[in-house]
Amino acid sequence: MALVTSQQLSRYYELYMNIDVTFNKQVTRAIGLQTKQTFIRFLGYQLPCVIYSSSMAGAKVLANITKDLFQRIRKANNLVSLRFCFQGTEKSDPLSFFVAARIMGFSPYSRDKPDLNFIILKYTQRPSDDLIAILGQLLEANINSKKRKEERIDINPQSIRKMNLSSREAILLVDETPRKGILRDLSFSGAKVIVSGSSQDLMNKPIRLKIAFDDGKETHTLSGKIVRFDEIQDQTEIGVAGIRFDENEVPMEYKMRLNEYLVTLRKPTG
Repeated sequence: MALVTSQQLSRYYELYMNIDVTFNKQVTRAIGLQTKQTFIRFLGYQLPCVIYSSSMAGAKVLANITKDLFQRIRKANNLVSLRFCFQGTEKSDPLSFFVAARIMGFSPYSRDKPDLNFIILKYTQRPSDDLIAILGQLLEANINSKKRKEERIDINPQSIRKMNLSSREAILLVDETPRKGILRDLSFSGAKVIVSGSSQDLMNKPIRLKIAFDDGKETHTLSGKIVRFDEIQDQTEIGVAGIRFDENEVPMEYKMRLNEYLVTLRKPTG
Protein backbone atom coordinates (compact mmCIF):
# COMPACT_ATOMS: atom_id res chain seq x y z
CA MET A 1 0.00 0.00 0.00
CA ALA A 2 1.20 3.49 -0.79
CA LEU A 3 1.84 6.04 1.91
CA VAL A 4 -1.22 8.22 2.46
CA THR A 5 -1.11 11.80 3.70
CA SER A 6 -3.49 13.23 6.30
CA GLN A 7 -5.05 15.31 3.53
CA GLN A 8 -5.73 12.18 1.47
CA LEU A 9 -7.19 10.43 4.52
CA SER A 10 -9.60 13.30 5.11
CA ARG A 11 -10.56 13.22 1.44
CA TYR A 12 -11.15 9.47 1.48
CA TYR A 13 -13.28 9.75 4.62
CA GLU A 14 -15.36 12.59 3.23
CA LEU A 15 -15.95 11.00 -0.18
CA TYR A 16 -16.25 7.32 0.64
CA MET A 17 -17.35 7.09 4.29
CA ASN A 18 -20.64 5.31 3.64
CA ILE A 19 -19.65 3.16 0.65
CA ASP A 20 -19.61 -0.55 1.52
CA VAL A 21 -16.82 -2.75 0.22
CA THR A 22 -17.77 -6.43 -0.07
CA PHE A 23 -14.82 -8.59 0.85
CA ASN A 24 -15.00 -11.15 -1.95
CA LYS A 25 -11.97 -13.30 -2.83
CA GLN A 26 -10.50 -10.72 -5.21
CA VAL A 27 -10.80 -7.85 -2.74
CA THR A 28 -9.56 -9.96 0.17
CA ARG A 29 -6.46 -10.91 -1.82
CA ALA A 30 -5.83 -7.35 -3.01
CA ILE A 31 -5.88 -5.80 0.47
CA GLY A 32 -4.25 -8.74 2.25
CA LEU A 33 -7.10 -9.32 4.71
CA GLN A 34 -6.25 -12.22 7.04
CA THR A 35 -9.65 -13.83 7.37
CA LYS A 36 -8.66 -16.29 10.10
CA GLN A 37 -7.44 -13.52 12.38
CA THR A 38 -10.59 -11.40 12.58
CA PHE A 39 -12.93 -11.46 15.55
CA ILE A 40 -15.36 -9.45 17.67
CA ARG A 41 -14.29 -8.69 21.24
CA PHE A 42 -16.63 -7.86 24.11
CA LEU A 43 -16.38 -8.32 27.89
CA GLY A 44 -13.07 -10.14 27.47
CA TYR A 45 -14.54 -12.65 25.02
CA GLN A 46 -13.26 -13.11 21.46
CA LEU A 47 -15.85 -14.25 18.92
CA PRO A 48 -14.36 -15.47 15.59
CA CYS A 49 -16.11 -13.91 12.63
CA VAL A 50 -15.95 -13.46 8.87
CA ILE A 51 -16.01 -9.83 7.75
CA TYR A 52 -18.51 -9.82 4.90
CA SER A 53 -18.27 -6.10 4.12
CA SER A 54 -17.13 -2.82 5.60
CA SER A 55 -17.35 0.90 5.02
CA MET A 56 -15.65 3.62 7.03
CA ALA A 57 -18.84 3.90 9.09
CA GLY A 58 -19.72 0.30 9.82
CA ALA A 59 -19.43 -3.37 8.91
CA LYS A 60 -21.36 -6.56 8.34
CA VAL A 61 -19.87 -9.75 9.76
CA LEU A 62 -20.87 -13.39 9.94
CA ALA A 63 -20.55 -15.33 13.19
CA ASN A 64 -22.06 -18.15 15.24
CA ILE A 65 -24.16 -16.65 18.06
CA THR A 66 -25.47 -19.04 20.71
CA LYS A 67 -28.13 -18.05 23.25
CA ASP A 68 -25.40 -17.61 25.86
CA LEU A 69 -23.49 -15.25 23.57
CA PHE A 70 -26.64 -13.24 22.92
CA GLN A 71 -26.92 -12.72 26.67
CA ARG A 72 -23.26 -11.68 26.91
CA ILE A 73 -23.73 -9.16 24.10
CA ARG A 74 -26.77 -7.67 25.83
CA LYS A 75 -24.76 -7.44 29.04
CA ALA A 76 -22.13 -5.46 27.07
CA ASN A 77 -24.90 -3.07 25.91
CA ASN A 78 -24.17 -4.18 22.33
CA LEU A 79 -20.77 -2.43 22.51
CA VAL A 80 -17.98 -4.42 20.88
CA SER A 81 -14.66 -4.04 19.08
CA LEU A 82 -14.00 -5.49 15.63
CA ARG A 83 -10.47 -6.70 14.94
CA PHE A 84 -9.03 -6.32 11.45
CA CYS A 85 -5.78 -7.96 10.36
CA PHE A 86 -3.94 -7.36 7.08
CA GLN A 87 -0.76 -8.87 5.70
CA GLY A 88 1.71 -6.25 4.50
CA THR A 89 4.75 -6.83 2.33
CA GLU A 90 6.94 -9.89 2.79
CA LYS A 91 9.31 -7.95 5.02
CA SER A 92 6.69 -6.40 7.29
CA ASP A 93 4.63 -7.86 10.12
CA PRO A 94 0.85 -8.14 9.79
CA LEU A 95 -1.08 -4.95 10.50
CA SER A 96 -3.87 -5.37 13.05
CA PHE A 97 -6.14 -2.97 14.91
CA PHE A 98 -9.54 -2.73 16.62
CA VAL A 99 -12.49 -0.55 15.66
CA ALA A 100 -15.04 0.31 18.36
CA ALA A 101 -18.60 -0.44 17.29
CA ARG A 102 -22.18 -0.94 18.39
CA ILE A 103 -24.27 -3.90 17.24
CA MET A 104 -27.33 -2.53 15.46
CA GLY A 105 -28.99 -5.84 14.61
CA PHE A 106 -28.81 -9.50 13.70
CA SER A 107 -29.99 -11.38 10.64
CA PRO A 108 -30.10 -15.21 10.51
CA TYR A 109 -27.97 -16.66 7.73
CA SER A 110 -30.26 -19.62 7.00
CA ARG A 111 -32.86 -21.86 8.63
CA ASP A 112 -30.46 -24.79 8.43
CA LYS A 113 -27.91 -22.95 10.59
CA PRO A 114 -29.91 -21.10 13.26
CA ASP A 115 -26.86 -19.96 15.23
CA LEU A 116 -25.13 -18.43 12.19
CA ASN A 117 -25.97 -14.74 11.97
CA PHE A 118 -25.08 -11.64 10.03
CA ILE A 119 -24.21 -8.96 12.58
CA ILE A 120 -24.71 -5.34 11.60
CA LEU A 121 -22.12 -3.04 13.19
CA LYS A 122 -21.98 0.74 13.32
CA TYR A 123 -18.62 2.26 14.26
CA THR A 124 -18.91 4.51 17.30
CA GLN A 125 -16.07 6.76 16.18
CA ARG A 126 -13.91 7.44 13.15
CA PRO A 127 -11.99 4.21 12.49
CA SER A 128 -8.25 3.72 12.32
CA ASP A 129 -6.41 5.73 9.68
CA ASP A 130 -5.13 2.36 8.42
CA LEU A 131 -8.66 1.20 7.60
CA ILE A 132 -9.50 4.52 5.93
CA ALA A 133 -6.33 4.26 3.82
CA ILE A 134 -6.96 0.64 2.78
CA LEU A 135 -10.61 1.14 1.86
CA GLY A 136 -9.95 4.58 0.36
CA GLN A 137 -7.25 3.38 -2.02
CA LEU A 138 -9.36 0.39 -3.04
CA LEU A 139 -12.46 2.51 -3.74
CA GLU A 140 -10.48 5.21 -5.54
CA ALA A 141 -8.85 2.61 -7.79
CA ASN A 142 -12.19 1.03 -8.62
CA ILE A 143 -13.78 4.40 -9.43
CA ASN A 144 -10.82 5.60 -11.50
CA SER A 145 -10.71 2.31 -13.40
CA LYS A 146 -13.99 3.47 -14.94
CA LYS A 147 -13.49 7.25 -15.06
CA ARG A 148 -9.96 7.07 -16.43
CA LYS A 149 -10.04 3.69 -18.14
CA GLU A 150 -8.62 4.96 -21.45
CA GLU A 151 -5.79 6.99 -19.93
CA ARG A 152 -2.51 5.56 -21.21
CA ILE A 153 0.67 5.14 -19.20
CA ASP A 154 3.77 5.09 -21.40
CA ILE A 155 6.16 2.39 -20.28
CA ASN A 156 9.51 4.07 -19.78
CA PRO A 157 12.24 3.99 -17.11
CA GLN A 158 10.33 6.41 -14.88
CA SER A 159 7.00 4.57 -14.99
CA ILE A 160 8.75 1.20 -14.62
CA ARG A 161 10.43 2.44 -11.44
CA LYS A 162 7.33 4.08 -9.94
CA MET A 163 5.03 1.13 -10.66
CA ASN A 164 7.69 -1.41 -9.62
CA LEU A 165 7.42 -3.18 -12.95
CA SER A 166 10.07 -5.85 -13.29
CA SER A 167 10.83 -4.66 -16.83
CA ARG A 168 9.14 -3.82 -20.14
CA GLU A 169 9.03 -7.51 -20.95
CA ALA A 170 5.72 -9.39 -20.82
CA ILE A 171 4.34 -12.74 -21.89
CA LEU A 172 1.42 -12.90 -24.30
CA LEU A 173 -0.47 -16.19 -24.38
CA VAL A 174 -2.22 -16.68 -27.73
CA ASP A 175 -4.04 -19.99 -28.11
CA GLU A 176 -2.12 -20.96 -24.94
CA THR A 177 1.17 -20.50 -26.82
CA PRO A 178 3.48 -18.03 -25.05
CA ARG A 179 5.05 -15.20 -27.02
CA LYS A 180 7.56 -12.74 -25.62
CA GLY A 181 6.41 -9.15 -25.83
CA ILE A 182 7.56 -5.64 -24.98
CA LEU A 183 5.12 -3.28 -23.26
CA ARG A 184 4.50 0.05 -24.99
CA ASP A 185 1.75 1.33 -22.70
CA LEU A 186 -0.79 0.24 -20.11
CA SER A 187 -4.23 1.42 -19.05
CA PHE A 188 -7.09 0.12 -16.94
CA SER A 189 -8.81 -1.06 -20.12
CA GLY A 190 -5.96 -2.39 -22.23
CA ALA A 191 -2.36 -2.38 -23.38
CA LYS A 192 -0.10 -2.07 -26.39
CA VAL A 193 2.53 -4.75 -26.77
CA ILE A 194 5.25 -5.26 -29.39
CA VAL A 195 5.03 -8.91 -30.35
CA SER A 196 5.94 -11.26 -33.19
CA GLY A 197 3.13 -12.27 -35.53
CA SER A 198 0.87 -10.90 -38.20
CA SER A 199 -2.51 -9.25 -38.34
CA GLN A 200 -3.98 -12.39 -39.88
CA ASP A 201 -2.65 -14.57 -37.05
CA LEU A 202 -3.51 -12.30 -34.12
CA MET A 203 -6.50 -10.05 -34.83
CA ASN A 204 -9.49 -10.70 -32.57
CA LYS A 205 -7.72 -13.57 -30.86
CA PRO A 206 -8.45 -14.07 -27.16
CA ILE A 207 -5.27 -13.67 -25.16
CA ARG A 208 -3.84 -13.55 -21.67
CA LEU A 209 -1.17 -10.98 -20.86
CA LYS A 210 1.23 -11.74 -18.00
CA ILE A 211 2.97 -8.73 -16.42
CA ALA A 212 5.53 -9.07 -13.62
CA PHE A 213 6.02 -6.61 -10.77
CA ASP A 214 8.43 -6.37 -7.84
CA ASP A 215 11.28 -8.22 -9.57
CA GLY A 216 9.00 -11.05 -10.54
CA LYS A 217 7.57 -11.65 -7.07
CA GLU A 218 4.08 -10.72 -8.24
CA THR A 219 2.51 -11.45 -11.62
CA HIS A 220 -0.82 -10.22 -12.88
CA THR A 221 -2.66 -12.06 -15.64
CA LEU A 222 -5.04 -9.96 -17.73
CA SER A 223 -7.52 -11.59 -20.09
CA GLY A 224 -8.74 -9.89 -23.24
CA LYS A 225 -8.40 -9.92 -27.00
CA ILE A 226 -6.32 -8.25 -29.68
CA VAL A 227 -8.44 -5.57 -31.35
CA ARG A 228 -5.71 -3.94 -33.44
CA PHE A 229 -2.38 -4.95 -34.95
CA ASP A 230 -0.06 -2.41 -36.58
CA GLU A 231 2.94 -3.81 -38.38
CA ILE A 232 6.26 -2.09 -37.73
CA GLN A 233 7.78 -0.65 -40.87
CA ASP A 234 10.70 -2.62 -42.31
CA GLN A 235 10.11 -5.43 -39.83
CA THR A 236 8.89 -8.89 -40.82
CA GLU A 237 6.23 -10.53 -38.67
CA ILE A 238 6.57 -7.97 -35.86
CA GLY A 239 3.99 -5.40 -34.86
CA VAL A 240 2.19 -3.57 -32.07
CA ALA A 241 -0.81 -5.45 -30.72
CA GLY A 242 -3.60 -3.33 -29.27
CA ILE A 243 -5.23 -5.34 -26.49
CA ARG A 244 -8.64 -4.71 -24.95
CA PHE A 245 -9.00 -6.29 -21.49
CA ASP A 246 -12.12 -8.05 -20.30
CA GLU A 247 -13.15 -5.43 -17.74
CA ASN A 248 -14.85 -8.02 -15.52
CA GLU A 249 -11.60 -9.97 -15.21
CA VAL A 250 -9.12 -7.17 -14.46
CA PRO A 251 -7.44 -7.99 -11.10
CA MET A 252 -8.06 -5.52 -8.30
CA GLU A 253 -4.33 -5.46 -7.53
CA TYR A 254 -3.61 -4.27 -11.09
CA LYS A 255 -6.19 -1.48 -10.78
CA MET A 256 -4.62 -0.34 -7.51
CA ARG A 257 -1.11 -0.28 -8.98
CA LEU A 258 -2.17 1.83 -11.94
CA ASN A 259 -4.23 4.15 -9.78
CA GLU A 260 -1.35 4.67 -7.37
CA TYR A 261 0.85 5.73 -10.26
CA LEU A 262 -1.77 8.03 -11.80
CA VAL A 263 -2.32 9.74 -8.46
CA THR A 264 1.40 10.49 -8.21
CA LEU A 265 1.09 12.40 -11.49
CA ARG A 266 -1.28 14.78 -9.66
CA LYS A 267 -3.92 14.53 -12.31
CA PRO A 268 -7.53 15.09 -11.30
CA THR A 269 -9.25 11.92 -10.07
CA GLY A 270 -12.79 13.09 -10.57
